[in-house]
Amino acid sequence: MTAILEAPPAALPVVRRPDGGLPPPPRPTGGDDGDDRDPEPRRPLLDNARLATIFLIAAETMLFAGLISGFLVLRFAAAVWPPPLQPRLPIAVTGVNTLVLLASSVAVAAAVRALSRGPASRVITRLKVAAALGATFLVVQGYEWARLIGFGLTASSGAYGGTFYTLIGAHALHVVGALAWLTIALVFVQSGRFRPERSGGLRACALYWHFVVGLWPILYVAVYLL
Repeated sequence: MTAILEAPPAALPVVRRPDGGLPPPPRPTGGDDGDDRDPEPRRPLLDNARLATIFLIAAETMLFAGLISGFLVLRFAAAVWPPPLQPRLPIAVTGVNTLVLLASSVAVAAAVRALSRGPASRVITRLKVAAALGATFLVVQGYEWARLIGFGLTASSGAYGGTFYTLIGAHALHVVGALAWLTIALVFVQSGRFRPERSGGLRACALYWHFVVGLWPILYVAVYLL
């Protein structure tokens, strides 16, 4: 049998630079001891869930800033506040209820820390505690609202009742929304969808919960104490 020999590849023409010099040699593409892998892309500082939550919080901050500013204008323009024959707000009970809501924020922060340091059971337990405290806050607020309405304070009771139910009611709706989000996050943790490497949704929920909780002491001082 006759062996078929392949012809060596033709040499590529050398293209010289205008000054007559040779171009630099091409970079090696492998076969040496160097690392020819492409650099890994940088991870963003914030995931999309938390970034979207920050924008949401910014919008909510402007909303409540406008509501609180309008309330303060009416509050300090009034000669007497609260108006005569109007019931006084329950300062003591609401103060204790404020501590309940603040404790829920501590529980949420502990749940986020436990996500990367301990078993999922700790995360679930702390989220349940936070949800229970948030629900307790809403129940107490609802009970106090029912008493105030029974004493004659309604949304149509002038600026006093209108501003009270607008501000406190808006915050209560936000607590309901945050509590629903927290419940969904709890279900996801129980199903294993939130893990240390995929915890953006839980961290975004915690961020919004801290915002709602941190907003309440401002409302408590402005509406109940001033």
